[in-house]
Amino acid sequence: MIRKGIRPRIRPVIDWPFTGTAWRAVYPFRRHWPAIAIVLVLDAVFLVPAVGALREAVGGWAGFESLFDLVFAIFISAWLLGWSIAPLLLTMILVALLFGREVIVADRGRLRLFIGLPLIGIAADYDPSRMRNVRFERPPPKSGKSWRGAHLAFDYGANTGAFGSHLDPVAASGLRNRVEMVTGVSFGRGEAEPVDLAGQWEPNPILSAAADAGEAVDPLTEPAAPAEPQRESRLASLSSLALIAANLVPVAGTVFLGWRLSDVMVLYWAESAVIGIFNVIKIAMIGRWAALLAGPFFVGHFGGFMAVHFLFIYTLFVEGPRSDSAGDLTEVGRLFADLWPALVALAVSHGYSFFANFVARGEYRNRSIKDQMSDPYTRIVFMHLVLIFGGFVVLLLGESTPVLLVVIALKVAFDLRAHWREHGKQKKVTDAARDESDP
Repeated sequence: MIRKGIRPRIRPVIDWPFTGTAWRAVYPFRRHWPAIAIVLVLDAVFLVPAVGALREAVGGWAGFESLFDLVFAIFISAWLLGWSIAPLLLTMILVALLFGREVIVADRGRLRLFIGLPLIGIAADYDPSRMRNVRFERPPPKSGKSWRGAHLAFDYGANTGAFGSHLDPVAASGLRNRVEMVTGVSFGRGEAEPVDLAGQWEPNPILSAAADAGEAVDPLTEPAAPAEPQRESRLASLSSLALIAANLVPVAGTVFLGWRLSDVMVLYWAESAVIGIFNVIKIAMIGRWAALLAGPFFVGHFGGFMAVHFLFIYTLFVEGPRSDSAGDLTEVGRLFADLWPALVALAVSHGYSFFANFVARGEYRNRSIKDQMSDPYTRIVFMHLVLIFGGFVVLLLGESTPVLLVVIALKVAFDLRAHWREHGKQKKVTDAARDESDP
């Protein structure tokens, strides 16, 4: 949904009750005790496994001696991180049900509507001279505003707002008159001025500035781009060339440095970790405040997946299935140290693609957190299925350089295909959003 017109200034604030000459009215949320009891029970149910996992995680980190011990500690910590989102949310809901409130702060030429807990919450600052059609409303049951009960609604540019809760007509009229008196403004009526309807709400001004610095084309305001380039031009794009160049490093390592299958498999596992790190940044850019919950949840399930995945690769392709070793951590560290040039090249390649496509081309627009959280799995799972299949072929045929190079070539081909599909799909979404916004 694209919002237009003027917007309030919304930000987290500390609601200090001593506001000088400003007038304040506090409306505590109504306590729904059956709902509070249900949330309390659910919170306790989710907290019990979390406490047990925390004990195991602390014990795991306190005394790991092998790769298996380290993977267990990482996995249980990642599981705990993802699982903890549920009791954290339930606790936040419980606290809001018990102590939540709305605070109206009015002063000369200013109106602030605050929702949150005592002292901390989210505030929206409005210019009362641009508020119109303030009216008494009773929301229908089970609607998005039913928690307010009867309240005052108003128009602000092309959008609406509300303040007050569980008011009767007399109280609503008194609240309106008091706000008008304190602010020194009489609320307007009728249609908004054209200037109040102009412009679109930018999802994130910081990201917009980053895109402008990269001379990006705003997909919602600029003319349509040419048709999707053919494969030849996609292959010649800088991000595709950077991806190919980064994958030439393991080719050089295989030909000139004698890299084995185990080195290649560990390297591409590390590339998956790089993809996950950039995905956390993408989630933060898309979700902003919502990323405070979505980011740790992604790190939890992706971190657990990566830990078990590495143990699988190490057991099959580094130590071998017949080995009874639990994994020497010194050898694991040496394995990664020998691969650092290729790791840097892959990180630079994905970093360039991130800035050139996701930021500069504005791909963060029209993306949802849900889609972004699932994106890495689509690419990583199929990529590693190709690698594992190729790895078994190498084990059967012997670790000859030509066979290993074929596996690397298959991986590069899959990488390019996934890269083109990802950015091509995002281009279609952007084009559709632009067409929808055109008059």
